[in-house]
Amino acid sequence: MRIVVAHNRYREAQPSGENTIVDAEIAQLTAAGVEVLPFIRSSDEIPSMSKAAKALLPISPIWAPRAQQDLSRLLTEHRPDVLHLHNPYPLISPWVVRTAHRHGVPVVQTVHNYRQVCSSGIYFRDGVICQDCKGRALGVPAIRHRCYRDSAAQSALMATTLAVHRGTWRSVDRFIALTSAIADHLRDYGIPDDRIVVKPNAVPDPGLPAPLGDGFLYMARLSPEKGVDLLLDAWRRHPVGALGTLRIAGDGELRPLVEAAAAERPDVVYLGQLDRAGVRAAVEASAVVIAASMWHDVLPTVIIEALASGRPVLGTALGGIPYLVGADAPHEPAGTGPAETASAVAGGGEPAMPDGIDLGEAGWVVAPAPAALAAALPVARAGASALTVAARARYERTFHPDVVTKQLIDIYAGVARIPNPA
Repeated sequence: MRIVVAHNRYREAQPSGENTIVDAEIAQLTAAGVEVLPFIRSSDEIPSMSKAAKALLPISPIWAPRAQQDLSRLLTEHRPDVLHLHNPYPLISPWVVRTAHRHGVPVVQTVHNYRQVCSSGIYFRDGVICQDCKGRALGVPAIRHRCYRDSAAQSALMATTLAVHRGTWRSVDRFIALTSAIADHLRDYGIPDDRIVVKPNAVPDPGLPAPLGDGFLYMARLSPEKGVDLLLDAWRRHPVGALGTLRIAGDGELRPLVEAAAAERPDVVYLGQLDRAGVRAAVEASAVVIAASMWHDVLPTVIIEALASGRPVLGTALGGIPYLVGADAPHEPAGTGPAETASAVAGGGEPAMPDGIDLGEAGWVVAPAPAALAAALPVARAGASALTVAARARYERTFHPDVVTKQLIDIYAGVARIPNPA
């Protein structure tokens, strides 16, 4: 099988989980025997472009003529079975879907954000969730609020791009929704169920989990939508040392807030930006990983890393977080299921979850509010050891590279064109 993977890399100065996932997916597919033809552009190329190329940048999100020419040559020469698109902005453009179809090549797209509708891609503005552009032919609110790169002109361009390519997106042969929440987003956009497949990302297997550590780990971009200020508010509602140590890793605009909290309380430790070895050490030192997102976070990779290491997760009930911890489907309330009932009869058993805390297979989810998160922190600390085996099992069953790569190859096979005769 021969696959073109198309992706516009985000700037290296802006750490991108999407870049990392695309790189890992290419490596996993290659290891599985798939021939991958990367069609990669990078936003880091923009400063060194010629004046003529820069002059075309304003229309690139809509059309990107150079990219279409390059892709046409690639498709003509190699005749791939499928084109797999990730991020098309700004140098590739959704027009590659039309280019691929013109060559008879079906298109699969992994949906990493909400940019079919939202110019910023995250449904978040001025500290709150915003869906003002849903259902509009043109995202005028995005222009008014300068949602794309804090520029009215660039926001107008992106809003126009989304309007122009509404039909383009709806022609994609198969959408990969990273979680059930993204599948719902696509259905709301008008994509039929038979063109949506839920397939999460994978992270490498770190091996058998180390013994459970203590305390909590928050590891994310230090920005308002990721909720570090929400977490610190909740943490301060408990006496110093009552919950063990809160470790915070990452960087971003709210770093001064984190540094101030670490100076104020000895049970808050700021770890800075970590490399891969540092990430693993921080996860292993902790008992619970926290995902305190304030937006409909699509798929926080830190959650999968936590599950791989046998660490349960305490998260907000937004976006893909409930799916990741196995709390997105109806289930029996804690303390009332068969296993809990049998244990209670024997004289043991777990107390029922307090109101507002939803117990999933591998963690807990709560409303994105300080009081709710504060109430859940001691519950998660006390219950962590009971969920370590389930956390690792959920990773092995749903997020392991072997499982996810097979699922991806099956998706390709389901849409691949009949090979052209030699």
